[in-house]
Amino acid sequence: MKLGRAGALAGVSLLAFCASPALAEGEAGLEAGTAAEAEAATNDPQSAQEIVVQAEIGYRNRSETAEPVLVYDTDYFQRFEPLTIGDALKRVPSVTFLSDVIESDGARLRGLDPGYTQILINGEKIPGSNVDRSFFLDRIPAELVDRVEIVRSNSARRTADAVAGTLNIVLRDALALDGGYVRVGGLLFDDGEVKPNVGAVYGGAVGPGRLLIGGNIQGRYNPKKKSSLRFGDSPENNPNYATEEFDNREDQTDTRDGTDYNANASYAMEFGPTKVELNGFYVHTDRTETERSFEYNEPTGVFGPVPDGEGEVPGLLTDNSNIADIDQDSWSASLRVGHTWSVGETRFRSTFASFLEDRDETEFEIDFDDDDIAFEGARTLSDIKDREFSLALDHKVSLGTGVAFQFGAFLQNKNRKTDIREGEQEFDLDESFRGWDQFDSFPDDLAGPFEEFEIVTGGLNKIKEHRRDLFALVEGENGPISWEAGVRYEHTSVDIRDLDESARFDNDYGLFLPSASIKADLTGRDRITASVARTNRRPRFDFISPALLEGELGENDLLGNPDLKPETAWGVDVGYERRIGRTGVAGVNLFYRKVHDLVEIANTGVEGSEGEGTFVLQPRNTGDGKAWGIEFDLSASLGFVGLRDTGVFGNLALLDSSVRDFAGKRRFNGQSKYVFNVGFIQNLRTWDAAFGATYRKQGSAKDRIVGEEVRTTYGADLEVFIEKRLFNKLTVRAVGSNLLDGKKKEVFNKFDTIEDQLDRDFDEYELESEKAGPVFQLVARYAF
Repeated sequence: MKLGRAGALAGVSLLAFCASPALAEGEAGLEAGTAAEAEAATNDPQSAQEIVVQAEIGYRNRSETAEPVLVYDTDYFQRFEPLTIGDALKRVPSVTFLSDVIESDGARLRGLDPGYTQILINGEKIPGSNVDRSFFLDRIPAELVDRVEIVRSNSARRTADAVAGTLNIVLRDALALDGGYVRVGGLLFDDGEVKPNVGAVYGGAVGPGRLLIGGNIQGRYNPKKKSSLRFGDSPENNPNYATEEFDNREDQTDTRDGTDYNANASYAMEFGPTKVELNGFYVHTDRTETERSFEYNEPTGVFGPVPDGEGEVPGLLTDNSNIADIDQDSWSASLRVGHTWSVGETRFRSTFASFLEDRDETEFEIDFDDDDIAFEGARTLSDIKDREFSLALDHKVSLGTGVAFQFGAFLQNKNRKTDIREGEQEFDLDESFRGWDQFDSFPDDLAGPFEEFEIVTGGLNKIKEHRRDLFALVEGENGPISWEAGVRYEHTSVDIRDLDESARFDNDYGLFLPSASIKADLTGRDRITASVARTNRRPRFDFISPALLEGELGENDLLGNPDLKPETAWGVDVGYERRIGRTGVAGVNLFYRKVHDLVEIANTGVEGSEGEGTFVLQPRNTGDGKAWGIEFDLSASLGFVGLRDTGVFGNLALLDSSVRDFAGKRRFNGQSKYVFNVGFIQNLRTWDAAFGATYRKQGSAKDRIVGEEVRTTYGADLEVFIEKRLFNKLTVRAVGSNLLDGKKKEVFNKFDTIEDQLDRDFDEYELESEKAGPVFQLVARYAF
């Protein structure tokens, strides 16, 4: 594996381990009890002044749980002013994204598909719009977050939809803050657009308990430029493809423009041995995605419909406009009650969560390629409602001598409704439209009103999913050793209705999911961890819908399969950590996952709607896969060389996997070969100031499905900040992100049939590139 800079960082990480004894001796000795005392101190409310005036550098916390958990407080992220929790996670180990440039939505822990990563908000699953059950992390503003927990291996006490692991996003609660602060800022984009970012948070004693309430309004904007070159064959078949096989070029502008409105509240009370907590958050997104693209029959030229002296546009094939108006609402409300009594501790939790999305998308295109100039348009109305209600009850009792027994039950009812309808327009234009020369004019201007909308195939369905779980575990602590072992049983019943076809299907399955973890402190600084767990991934919603989608995969049809079972995986994690000085940690972790009943696209043997050579394809549980890798992370002060106000951090994940599909062996789709991040923060105490930088790079990733193969690569990402602290209550911070003009490149191999794909008989070969400019942010926080 050729890794370039990644290999160099691996050497740096190994050097950190070798140097750790010197680091440990270079700073004041850390007594054995300090770590536990520091962790206990985090239970006290943090003053607003401490959050605003961050005089100390934030490092990765060292978790004391038996299961392997990495904890990153908001102090670790805040100075780089991430807009969303997805942006924040670019600085933690082993998280990759296959998003558009300067966006971070679907987190891929260990590089695996987002559906393999369990996303929790305050320890609970949250519904979203994605058919693979993943939750886009750009839905949660970073300003709401108290800490992020990366749970590498699962525990019986937690739902097991976590093949790659779990990302638990813990929002600020009533016990997290004392006082308040306001935040005012703005973002400047390279095209001159300015977006606001304002908010306020308050926490304190109110009545018999403590209250936290906060809100934020955040402008979102992402202007990108794309370019595609398309050919009739690939260079692997024809070395002269660039001249002989050129088909068309497409230039595109793509702008995401919107505003997020969010609020969260928490109220906690204590009545002797009873604790009661109410939590809720709400996020509303109002967003418009505007794409304008032009296709030409020339490989180079001026962007836009620039006419020649005769009023015609040389080489212009099509003018396309695509505009999507998106409204999304996410909210969650929960009640938590804990009671300690003579026979142990009992906890109860009730949660209702909802996700609503209304999407209105229009696409209009003028086709200049034929003698008759054609206009066609489509409008798609999508309505997704996903709601979940859950109850959880557990009890923990001491068995004496440091051993405890915990058992509990979990109930969840999920209801998901999808309604997708489409209207179409089509007519011919006269010859005068060959002179279409107004760049500010859109094909939309020619469209008439849409009067009739038809339900798209598979677009009207209702899915009910009921879960009933039981779990039990034993945990203990004996001197330097902590451990836990347990089992979880998850039973799921699914009711699927295709309302357009009036079809109904039922499916149910049950799984026993054992897990065990052990943590051993070899010294006051050295620790090893080991875990084993069985986890699962439930099928995608679109795969269990019974609809037949014609021409969905090349010229092949796709038929859903309501009888799909979940994928299951056995996983092992083994890690070593070394505490560095008073605050630093260096760690290395090895992981392995063996996945069974993989869902892959299979050939039913039935001829497809396009006739001979095409087939009806269907997702089925078939075959196994495996994924493995090694993860390094370092977060420490350079106090051992006298630079106690210099903090450094770095992480590196080397990732690999193996799957067999219809075409042979490949990696898991979308898994990057590596991802690393390195950076520093320098405090200037005399000037009450600080500055820092972070650099990130992830390796290429490949996807292969029937009809299409994609290779994706990204350029590096550089962020810097500088801050000034004033009057012990005010901090002003300037941040520059995407300073290397982020680039994304994709190579598409496209085929009509499975036989063509195996024979490398291309329908189309496409090179696509995407680029965005730097973003500058100025933020001020004032504590009160």
